[in-house]
Amino acid sequence: MVKAIQTFQERLWPAFTNRYKKFLSWALDRPWSLLMGVVGLFVFTIMLLAARAPGVSFFPTAEPNFIYVYLTLPVGTDQAYTDSITQIVEKRVTEVVGADNPIVSSIISNVAVGVTDPAENDFATYPNRSKVSIAFVEFGKRNGVSTKDYLAKIRKEIKGVPGVEISVDQEQGGPPVGKPINLEISGDNFEDLISASAGLKKYLDSLQIPGVEELKTDLQNNKPEIVFNIDRERANREGISTGQIGSELRTALFGKEVSKFRDANDEYKIQLRLQKEQRDNIDQLRNMKITYRDMNMGGMVRQVPLSAFTDIKYSSTYAGIKRKNQKRVITLYSNILTGFSENEVVPRVQEAAKDYKFSEGVTIDMTGQQQEQQETMSFLGTALLISLGLIFLILVTQFNSVSKPLIILTEIVFSLIGVLLGYAITGMEMSILMTGIGIVALAGIVVRNGILLVEFTDLLREQGMELREAIIEAGKTRMTPVLLTATATMLGLIPLAVGLNIDFVKLFTELNPHIFFGGDSVAFWGPLSWTMIFGLSFATFLTLVLVPAMYLISERFKLKLKKQPVHHTTHGKFPVDPATEISGS
Repeated sequence: MVKAIQTFQERLWPAFTNRYKKFLSWALDRPWSLLMGVVGLFVFTIMLLAARAPGVSFFPTAEPNFIYVYLTLPVGTDQAYTDSITQIVEKRVTEVVGADNPIVSSIISNVAVGVTDPAENDFATYPNRSKVSIAFVEFGKRNGVSTKDYLAKIRKEIKGVPGVEISVDQEQGGPPVGKPINLEISGDNFEDLISASAGLKKYLDSLQIPGVEELKTDLQNNKPEIVFNIDRERANREGISTGQIGSELRTALFGKEVSKFRDANDEYKIQLRLQKEQRDNIDQLRNMKITYRDMNMGGMVRQVPLSAFTDIKYSSTYAGIKRKNQKRVITLYSNILTGFSENEVVPRVQEAAKDYKFSEGVTIDMTGQQQEQQETMSFLGTALLISLGLIFLILVTQFNSVSKPLIILTEIVFSLIGVLLGYAITGMEMSILMTGIGIVALAGIVVRNGILLVEFTDLLREQGMELREAIIEAGKTRMTPVLLTATATMLGLIPLAVGLNIDFVKLFTELNPHIFFGGDSVAFWGPLSWTMIFGLSFATFLTLVLVPAMYLISERFKLKLKKQPVHHTTHGKFPVDPATEISGS
């Protein structure tokens, strides 16, 4: 081992350094060609990325640890009937995953309580809704089995339950951002919105866009309603107002505080209302007596049944009307099927929605996850520009020059070639959030390496070395720290990128580290890590080759502008070399 290290230090590394020196000398003979070549590669990379079209998501999606099946029946459905339908769906789910599947830890059903998405923080009770939850064992115990396959199978097998709206989803790995497909139809006239949403849903369903799970609407217009039509003329003859009737019905159904009970420590409200069997019996409600004081008969207290001046009508109404920015809103939403990319499916839905003709006063917006994605991209872009601006100001102060900071900032921009080229070649999915953070983090490392080279070149020139010779010597000297910095960073990121997991507790207690690859961490940190690895691998070439070439171009350009015939150094005066610049510029 020692001999191998010695051979590397005494033979291989010096040989590599000399080869780099020759290559750098060759590059400095044609700096403009090299610069134009990198610009051309940047354009080619963008075209290749567009052609390859890798998947793009807002937030990384890991293998499901939980799969949720949400069931929604018509509003007013009895809880017992909801439970019976849930048992049917649960049986189908069990058939899909297997009753004794070793990677499934539990299958739990909830009816009425705990039936909403955990991210919504909605703890209300819904007798018409239920949820079937499938929990898997931790990633390291799944023996390489993909739980995404179960997600796709469950979506396929539980369709076709009459009268039930079914949605299948996995746990959310990041902040709540809504569904991938989220169309908000807004306007002032609610009837127009209902017509527009129904028409758009029918139109999009007819197109059968690949990747769309199932378009659903958040409008519930089938909520059962009992309407008490009051004969106002008869009620007025009795001396009863509609307000009295409404108050009596509210007291009967929802209760009214009539007193309070106090013990040594607490105070309790006493509510008065009909018993449950009376509240659930429409005939008892109709025959409920209204107690009032009849002023036409000298203030006598009388009781008249509600049916004496009311008729009952069974109807349906909306469960609720949502508003946003003072406009009424109906939302169409859907998940995207496993195996399809958001940037592949969502644009098709957007284009199809634009082609649909809405009535006047009705507008449509793509919100939810797409809106969050655009806002995040805008924020990260602004953050990158601000960071570049601050870096530029600091470098101008340090170098007392504008051209040298521009060289370093150009290196940062060109380092994107490595990022984009890496994703284009590998076809890996890009995460807007984590890839964006990785690019911002990459800029800091690239700047440091660029400063090392430019600063040392300036130092050599101040000592009297000619421009070209100073550039080559600086590259040769600074090659080692630049490569060490880049290599150490990339090697440190590889465990995060591939999801290397080691159980250090069991390593020391049982001498078994339980090493495996993958898991939730690789889905979250993988895009950030690969972004920095791809970017650094190309940025290292930029630092060692392109930065010296741009430095030479910059100094020659300044020399032509100044047109100085003599070059002053600490060693005196000598004729100007074509590749030499006046010190202190």
